[in-house]
Parts: sequence; C-alpha cells; structure tokens
Amino acid sequence: MTKNATPEPAHGSATVLIDREIDWDDVERSKRRSGDKDALVAAARKVGARRKKLARGEQGFFMNRSAFPPNFRVPPHHHTHDELLVVLRGGCRFDGELADLGPDDSIVIPAGLRYGFECGPDGMEMLTIRTAEADFTIES
Repeated sequence: MTKNATPEPAHGSATVLIDREIDWDDVERSKRRSGDKDALVAAARKVGARRKKLARGEQGFFMNRSAFPPNFRVPPHHHTHDELLVVLRGGCRFDGELADLGPDDSIVIPAGLRYGFECGPDGMEMLTIRTAEADFTIES
C-alpha cells in the first residue's frame, strides 16, 4: 500500500444463526418482564404461544421468531423502536384496519405506533426484526 492509498475496510466475522439450533425462550428465566407484561407472557405460554431470540445484537440487529396458536390475540401495545414484522406461516388481522397479513407479507411499524392483532384460524409464525432491543408498553 502506498502512502496515500485508502486502507481496506476492516471486516468482522459473519454471525450464522441456525434456527433449529436455537431453543425457544424459557419464559420462567426471562428477566425483562414485570407487572402486566409478566401476566401477558404467562397467558401466552399457557395457550402455546412461543418465541425464540435469534439475533441478539450482532451487527446491530435483533430478531425474534414467534409462533402463535389459532385466533391468538396480541393486545394493543407500542414499542420503543421501529420494527419489521414478516409473516412466515398463517396470518393475522391488525386492529383498526391497519393491515391483514398472510404468508410472505410484512409490515414496518414505527416506534410509538399503537397496534394489536388477532391471528387467523391457522395461527401465525413470524419474524420480528429491529435495530435495537425494544421494550414495549401494553395499552388498555
């Protein structure tokens, strides 16, 4: 390299996430729950809803995989960060006619937007992708 040449950019290692090698979350060990959130998570787990954290901040990405049973209701809430939801299987209807999503559909939800949804008769599996670990607030 000559004195005035632009240096090669530094690259880190890639992070490989193998879904089948990542366990579904153990709700009992979660440390981020409190109050209404704790009750919501317990009720969801009881009817078969589950989540696994895939990306946990690698290169600034956070990604969860969630599975919901038929007709499962996610109550109105909002997050502290923007998020991208991608439906893998099944589908849902968002409150207030925001959207009806099926397999391969997605929605970008900005931070602070209040939303809830109900899964369809086949339930739903989805990915949630964020650029920060987002907290949420349940609304009544």
